[in-house]
Formats: sequence, structure tokens, C-alpha cells
Amino acid sequence: MNFLHHTGIYITQGSDTNNLIEALLSGELCINNIDFKHLKPAVYSDQTLKHFLEEEFLHGGTAFVSEYDRPLHHMSSGEQKKALLNHLSFHQADCFLLDELYDHIDLAGQAAIKEMICLLAQTKTVIQLVHRIKDALPFIRNWIVFHQLHLIEFDDQQAWIDWIDQQKMNDSKKVLPQPIKEFPAIDGPLVMMNGVSVFYDGRPIVQDIHWTIKQGEFWQLVGPNGTGKSTLLSLISGDNPKGYGQELFLFGRKKGSGETVWDIKKNIGYFNSSITLHFSRLDSIEKMIISGFNDSIGLYVVPSDQQLRLAKEWLHFIGLYDQRNKPIQFLPLAQQRMVLIARAMVKHPPLLILDEPTASLDDAGVALIIQMIQQIAKESSSAILYVSHSKEDGLYPEYILALHPSNAGSIASILKNRLL
Repeated sequence: MNFLHHTGIYITQGSDTNNLIEALLSGELCINNIDFKHLKPAVYSDQTLKHFLEEEFLHGGTAFVSEYDRPLHHMSSGEQKKALLNHLSFHQADCFLLDELYDHIDLAGQAAIKEMICLLAQTKTVIQLVHRIKDALPFIRNWIVFHQLHLIEFDDQQAWIDWIDQQKMNDSKKVLPQPIKEFPAIDGPLVMMNGVSVFYDGRPIVQDIHWTIKQGEFWQLVGPNGTGKSTLLSLISGDNPKGYGQELFLFGRKKGSGETVWDIKKNIGYFNSSITLHFSRLDSIEKMIISGFNDSIGLYVVPSDQQLRLAKEWLHFIGLYDQRNKPIQFLPLAQQRMVLIARAMVKHPPLLILDEPTASLDDAGVALIIQMIQQIAKESSSAILYVSHSKEDGLYPEYILALHPSNAGSIASILKNRLL
């Protein structure tokens, strides 16, 4: 058995990664004659991380010692994954099974992780599971595609890349659906922060942030894990009480001037990848989109004829009209994301917030989402705030707000996209 026969497995959308890992560990599926039942593998995956988080919840304390010197549930998602990999690297494992190595990890963290894995690969077999070609580790030459419960082997690296390119979906150009009615005009910028700073328990998070988002602008928010991106989003959405008493203006009003949190949220269409967790019922795709008119988790009122008509237009736009009665949970991940973005955009809100919409997608799925975002930017008056660690091909934000960590709290710099 060749313990250093490193292998990559490209996973197409709709394939269950957890089932693949279980099949490999149980011996139901074999690659390169590696029998995981007789090895001691270290498994780096969301399921492993979930196990340690549950241990902390049940027993308190910290699941394992890490460089961050605090429990996992107090870390950002990126910090959690880096801490997990560091923990696993000290185990006497025979091989490493790595699922979505860079998901939710900032660029500096990705570079550090790549360096660590390259060192481990000198003495341990590495099996890497990926959804993105660009995430492939440089030392892996043998690639397999996991598609529709089958492992497809290729003679060389270029062959599997060519196969993936053929799977990418290229939909015909469609016109973006327009809203039933326009939002009332907002006097001034949508968001304005004049020297905003946030502390938690005396620990500085962000300091002296100056940031203005105007109607129709396209922004990307970037920064290493733990630098305060989620803090800024919670200030904009009105959920963070740290906004009171500061020079923070949201949709024409100063924070704390008598507005309710719903007065703020009605101006925002919000997407994040965990939103489906709040939908406990198997709501249909059509109902999910219609719920965006009322910003509700589920549909509790009878929709108007205009709302039904517009939902139909969005279903045609994302190519899912024939599947409109299917529960969203049964769709491939990229199509779930398209439904949720349509839900967030159905009113054409003044501000559309997209929090890591391409995370965990394969290349074909990313291409679909980026195409949709670019069309929204071009054909609507909604400002877009796109949050992601990575720069995606085909995505062209006008401005970038970059957070930079410091001991006194993260500071911000603003860049204008020179490609435009």
C-alpha cells in the first residue's frame, strides 16, 4: 500500500459529502486501495467540528487547547477551522481526510494551512475533498470526481478539469424581474458611519470606522477572520445595540432617534447560507420567494395576485418554475442559494446584503451565483454589500472596504476597483 499516494476528490453539487466520508471510512468505497478501516485517519470536516462544539455545549470548558485561548463557540467560523486543523495535526494519524479545507478561511489563513498540509504530506497520505478547482493542493496529481454517488477516475489532471467545465450551466440571458412598487426615496446615504468603534468586555473589535454606502453602489467587505465583519453587518441591520450613541446613520435616520429595528430591516434584503435552518417546515420554493415580501420565516398571509405574479417571474428567472412546489431543502445547494437571493431581492430593497453566497459551492454553482449578482447590480437600483474572503472571477464590485486587524481594534481602508 502506498501511504503517500495523495488523492483529490472533486465533489459536484447535489452529492452528499458526509455520505462520501462515511462510505470511505467504512470501506464501502475505496480509492487507491486505501482501506480506512485498518488505518487511523484524521478527519477534518464540518461534522468533526460540530462534534467538538457539541462536546463544549454538553460539558463546558474548551474542546481542545488552541492558539486562540478561548472556547470554540467564542471563535469565528474561520478561527474554528484553523484551530481544528492544528489540533488534528498533533494526532498520530496514518492519513488525513480533508473536506473543504479553506471554507470560511481568510487568505492569510489559507496560506498558512496550505503550508502546514504540504509539510504533513511529506510523511502522511492526504485525501482532499473539494468543490472548487482553485482549492486543489499543489502536490495532488491523482484526481477523482464524485458525481451522482459514483467515483469517476481520469487519466490525467486536465481530463477532470475539462469534464467539470462541461458541467457548468450556461443559462440564456433573462431580464431581471422588476418590483411591484418602488421604495420611498431615502434622504441621504443608505449607511453612514462616522468614526464608529465597538468594544466587547473591554476588548476592541473595530475602531474609528468611516464608511458611506450610497444608493446603487456595489461594495465588497473583506478582512481576515475575527476582524469584525459580522460586527459591521449587525450594526447595519440594526441588531447590534453598540450602534446607539454613535455617529451611525441608517437609511436617513440616526441610530437611536426613535426608529424600531423593523424600520431598519424593511430596507434590507439579507442573504446568508444558514437562513434555511430557520425554516423548520418543508416550505415550497414558491412560498420561500413570496415570504420575502413580508421578511417572514415562512408564509402566514395570503399573497396578493401581484405578489404571485412577481414570484412566478422570479421562478422563471432562476429556471425553477417547473419545480416551484418542491421543498427548497431538496434542491442542489447552488439553486437553494438562488432561491434565497431571489427572496431577498423580490422587493428590490435599497440594500441587498449577501453574506458569503458562494461558500461551499462547486465551480458551476459559483458561476451561476456570480452571474445572478452581476445582473442584479446592473439592472436594479439596489445597493449591494457582498461579504466574502475570496475574489471571484466575473464579480466586479465598485468599492472594497478592507478590515485590517490591530491591537486597538480593526481599522478600515477603502479601495476603488480599478478594473471598472
